[in-house]
Amino acid sequence: MREVITRSERETEAFGRELAGLIPAPAVLCMYGELGAGKTALVRGLAEGMGLKCTVSSPTFTIVNEYLADTADGIDLIHFDMYRLSSADELFDIGWEDYLRRNAVLAVEWSENVEEAFDGSEVVIRFEKRSDTERCITVEGGGIC
Repeated sequence: MREVITRSERETEAFGRELAGLIPAPAVLCMYGELGAGKTALVRGLAEGMGLKCTVSSPTFTIVNEYLADTADGIDLIHFDMYRLSSADELFDIGWEDYLRRNAVLAVEWSENVEEAFDGSEVVIRFEKRSDTERCITVEGGGIC
């Protein structure tokens, strides 16, 4: 397990850039944390660290945003927001198994809403808001820590 304290959105993004170099694709990142805890900021850093040229935004209303690599050997980043889903069945309805077959990093916000879709091989990232600016981020699993 690895624990990091960040004190700004920029620091959370920087930690995401660092994680990008440690995560082997394919991988599923299960993110847990309350609203405003820094999950999307971490995904922005991941995208940058993966060399993706994109604008990362929360997919709350679209459920999934795909950030595609511009080279054949690049790795795609698929960003899910499960806030509006009530079960794993809804996740499977949108093609979860197809996403799992891709050589991509799947970053899943609000993972607690679809936990039955996971098999235990995921990287688990927990965000704890300690103040308006300070976050404690813990990362475990997936053989990266």
